[in-house]
Amino acid sequence: MATKKITQNKYKAQGKKTRKLKTFFGGKALWGKFFLILFVGAMSFGCIYIHDAVLQSPLFDVKTIMIDGLDRVTRDELLARIGLDKPSNIFELQPDLLEKKLNTHPWIRMATVKRQLLSTISIKIEEQEPLAIVTIENLADIVINAQGAPFKEYEPAKDDLKALPVISGVDLSLSNSTYLFEGDLFNAVMEILRIKGFGQIKTILGDENTGILINILNTYPDTNFTKNLNDTESENKTIIPVKLGFDGFEEKLARARQIQRYIETNYPGKTISAIDLFSLEKVFVTTEDAAQHTIEKGV
Repeated sequence: MATKKITQNKYKAQGKKTRKLKTFFGGKALWGKFFLILFVGAMSFGCIYIHDAVLQSPLFDVKTIMIDGLDRVTRDELLARIGLDKPSNIFELQPDLLEKKLNTHPWIRMATVKRQLLSTISIKIEEQEPLAIVTIENLADIVINAQGAPFKEYEPAKDDLKALPVISGVDLSLSNSTYLFEGDLFNAVMEILRIKGFGQIKTILGDENTGILINILNTYPDTNFTKNLNDTESENKTIIPVKLGFDGFEEKLARARQIQRYIETNYPGKTISAIDLFSLEKVFVTTEDAAQHTIEKGV
């Protein structure tokens, strides 16, 4: 009887060899990961070292600061506000943060900060343009800009704004969590302030019932509504009240000039001391005799 020959299981032997190869390559991958971690760590350490070296190196200190647009705000005040009054590294500075600090200054409307080259900071400033002073009962006086927005409390000792007209009779309103002046009466005040030719307006009084009354600074005996004065003409200054109502201000200014020319031509000895232009259909003019200082009223 023939015996059955037992052959070797080659499949199982091949399986053992495969497992050995997997173990070998698995260990190689582990070493690769280890070296990758070392490489990343070394790079991170190198970046930190370079970062600290750059920030501490005097080569990158700010050496030039260019500032454009300053008038009321002084250079020293501006530099102290953003910390550039002492040595600073140009790469430590954050232009956006510096702009925010500058924009909190009441006299700065907009600020732009940029880095240039390796040691230069460029700053552009747009200051507020003061238009008038607004007085409000039981509150401090407020300065408004050319857009009619309040931007700071009036400080007579610091601001030097005596030549600005003083507005009264308008109130602050709260809109979108911001206090501002608005409404038909205030819009009428703003329209008057934008018109050239009324002369040097000292005060503007707003009234919900009668409209706008302005007081113009003028010289005696002249009654020129377009004349601007200086300090050398202070001896014969007079205040001329002019009632303007609510609208039609440019047309009323033209009528005031027409009346002024008529008085000068036909009544050279008289001057205008008050004028009511509430309605152009019936204008009231108060004149004064220059020699005898007597007052006459007429239509």
